Amino acid sequence: MKTYYSIRKTVCKAIPAMLLGFALLFSTGQVASAQLLNDITRRAKNAAETKIKMGADRAVHNTLDKAGKAVEKGAKNAVDNAGAKSSKSGSSQVPEGRSKAVKAGNGSTWYVAASGSNKNDGKSPETPLKNVQKALDEASDGDVICVAEGNYTGTLDQGFIEIKKYVSLVGGYAEDFSERDPYVYKTYIQTNPSHVSKNGTKASINIEVTGSRNKVVMIDGFSVDRGEQALYCAPDPSDPVSGTPEGCLTGRKLMVGESPSTAKVGGAAQERQCVTGHVEGHLIIRNCVFANAVYFGIQLMSKGGNWEVYNNVFVANNYSSCRIDSMTAGANECYVDFHHNTVLFSWCRDKIMEDMGYGYEFMSRVDSDVHDNIFGCSNLGAISFAHHDSNKEIDAKRKLNVVDNQFFMNVADMIIPSQSFMWLYVKCDEFEDVEGINESGNVELTDEDFVMKINQPYLKGFANIEKVSSSSYNPNSAANQVRRAFGINQQGSEINRVSMFANKYPFFEAYNLFGALQGCGAQIL
Repeated sequence: MKTYYSIRKTVCKAIPAMLLGFALLFSTGQVASAQLLNDITRRAKNAAETKIKMGADRAVHNTLDKAGKAVEKGAKNAVDNAGAKSSKSGSSQVPEGRSKAVKAGNGSTWYVAASGSNKNDGKSPETPLKNVQKALDEASDGDVICVAEGNYTGTLDQGFIEIKKYVSLVGGYAEDFSERDPYVYKTYIQTNPSHVSKNGTKASINIEVTGSRNKVVMIDGFSVDRGEQALYCAPDPSDPVSGTPEGCLTGRKLMVGESPSTAKVGGAAQERQCVTGHVEGHLIIRNCVFANAVYFGIQLMSKGGNWEVYNNVFVANNYSSCRIDSMTAGANECYVDFHHNTVLFSWCRDKIMEDMGYGYEFMSRVDSDVHDNIFGCSNLGAISFAHHDSNKEIDAKRKLNVVDNQFFMNVADMIIPSQSFMWLYVKCDEFEDVEGINESGNVELTDEDFVMKINQPYLKGFANIEKVSSSSYNPNSAANQVRRAFGINQQGSEINRVSMFANKYPFFEAYNLFGALQGCGAQIL
């Protein structure tokens, strides 16, 4: 029997002295010292002066009206500016305040509300459609689909939607469309056990849009929760098989092929993403929550273009919270600006916790600006820079800027290849020694207010994860004697138990993480 000390030791190294003090605060309820509060205040003030300002007066249409130029200019800036350590793309600001009307694109505007009807024309707030998919099917390139608060599970409640045109899907509206606030008027897809037999292999949002690098696909304020459909051990802190920290909603998540001898809750162990597909053009994903995905929060293939993934909250997703692959033939054709996201609890592939578990993973031929994000509690690595192109000439042109991110309790802040078949686990204060990246301003997070906005039982469970393994082998068992006589491999048994693994995170509590740290991570617009 052995305890899971190796990963826990790495995690402990990742916790600053101040955050070690926070662990005591959780259990004792003591008030932080005056010096601690002074440090936090000073840091917040510095952040407010130096980080990107949130432009509350910028309307949604500003980004999209200029999208054609932004694609061409933004991609060029990404390459031209990559040589400067402190560079950020020309589109790096977090735009848009609350807007009562969306003027994105140059086409028609469609309206969808849970109280609507598919017999309506969907052309006005007074005559909204009922299903998002109906609007997507009726819309043309350049159209905007405005969606009121509520849970939208697709045509005939199948549990997914499909985007096949260059359209903008904008959630967060009041039921009468009188105002928009995506943090108050929550618009989302939340599937449940009844969808196990309905959505097949589909992700919650499937995007298949190609043909132009100058057109826009946007998902704004439209969130996804896969936790109600996933399968978990029933919550029972007294049962070591369940992997339930005190106060968590469920026991550990069950992956495909697992069937422990304990009570279970939820739907099924299925490998499904929140968002997946293939996209060419200018993709924007912002102001969303992606939670509890068994198989990637976002997993997308780029066929070229200038992408922005920003101002989102990712929490409790397996494999990777966000993974971008490239299908382009050459270098510098796929660019992703990944910024102002809060990425927490990115879990490994399975409970052995030795593979995957990344916050932001981008594959070969993908250029990235990664800045002003919070990466916390990654089960393996916050940023994966582990995959490189076999074409050395193309790989040498790859651009990566890592600027002004904050890291918190990750096993590693970055994963890179080693000279062997293993990965190197790199902390943020070692980024300057990583070849092939431009970096500056990356630090360990030390803000107590942010830490306290994370679900506390979940965080405490993560901080105290234990993995226990045991094995047994009896060469004289009847089965092994027979197997030996026939020259067949001997059999034994191995048991792996964990105190926590990808337990369900409270979906609506994830919205509390918007604005939890001023200027860094997901903000309230």
